[in-house]
Amino acid sequence: MPAAEGNQLISVHPNDLKFVIELEKPSFCDLKVVNNTENHVAFKVKTTSPKKYFVRPNTGIVQPMDSCLIQVTLQAQREYPPDMQCKDKFLLQSTIVPPNTNVDDLPTDTFNKDGTKDIRECQLKVHYISPSAQGNSGVEVYKSFPDQSPNSDYTLQHLKEERDAAVRQTLHLQQELGLLKRRRQRRNDPGFSIVFAGVVGVVGIIVGFVLKLYLSNE
Repeated sequence: MPAAEGNQLISVHPNDLKFVIELEKPSFCDLKVVNNTENHVAFKVKTTSPKKYFVRPNTGIVQPMDSCLIQVTLQAQREYPPDMQCKDKFLLQSTIVPPNTNVDDLPTDTFNKDGTKDIRECQLKVHYISPSAQGNSGVEVYKSFPDQSPNSDYTLQHLKEERDAAVRQTLHLQQELGLLKRRRQRRNDPGFSIVFAGVVGVVGIIVGFVLKLYLSNE
């Protein structure tokens, strides 16, 4: 079932996953999940190859007409796949839940198809891309400058990769901050202030690192 079909509770952008394969390096792909309804929608991400990928978060709740970001990480590969072909697939399930549902309190059978629940599904294909072909794939390409040596090109690309990874991590931490705030409001957790302060400190460090990388590359 395609991700953009009109009767979906949520839509996913992009509608497939593309990973640039470089040996001994992890590869990342971000998915934006958008709730198209006036209801609270829970989602769960599954894959045919769970040992190869790390999905964060793999389960969540999206508020009405809101969205969230999912980061999918392909673990570092030791060898290139034959013909750069991939048969892996992802399945994103979604269902409507009560407004005050906490993601940690979702029943274990929330996404089980037993005929009593309305479970929507969309499949996402996986594509592997070689670094030399990424310029024609729609994947972001880091530009090099004519007066730079190959080593400096590599260093610049590496710094930009670290910067982009830090940006993605900052977005995820911001989502976790929002989740912690909502949990505190519901549970009045006295330990929240310590956790919150720690997470804010981490976000501040990462933001400072991102700015430093950005300014050093300008």
